[in-house]
Amino acid sequence: MHPFRAAAEARDHAAIEALLADDVVFTSPVAYRPYPGKAITTAILRAVLRVFSDMRYVREIGGAGGRDHALLFEAKVGDLELTGCDFLRHNDEGLIEDLTVMVRPLSAAKALAAAMAAEFERVEREAAAG
Repeated sequence: MHPFRAAAEARDHAAIEALLADDVVFTSPVAYRPYPGKAITTAILRAVLRVFSDMRYVREIGGAGGRDHALLFEAKVGDLELTGCDFLRHNDEGLIEDLTVMVRPLSAAKALAAAMAAEFERVEREAAAG
């Protein structure tokens, strides 16, 4: 099991943060621009775990020694079910340097966008606090 999957399924925020490179770039499925940096990425991932319910990973793609991994998941946002994928790229130190998330269907992506927008003031405060 990939360590990011284990940390996310356990909702272990400290473990998730420890897996991220300081210069990680997070690309959201519902925002136009990527978010660079560990503080904002960590805060966004905490918010995602607040917004998602019934989150579970269903498949992993990528070799144990490879730098690239895809982790497919299912979750709910409100009453809507979604399927998504976390695309991870690791740096030479084994930390996640790039995290891109995709979700479907569109109705669930819209619900996710609305739920994350409601969280974003808190996300910004948490990121600023470090």
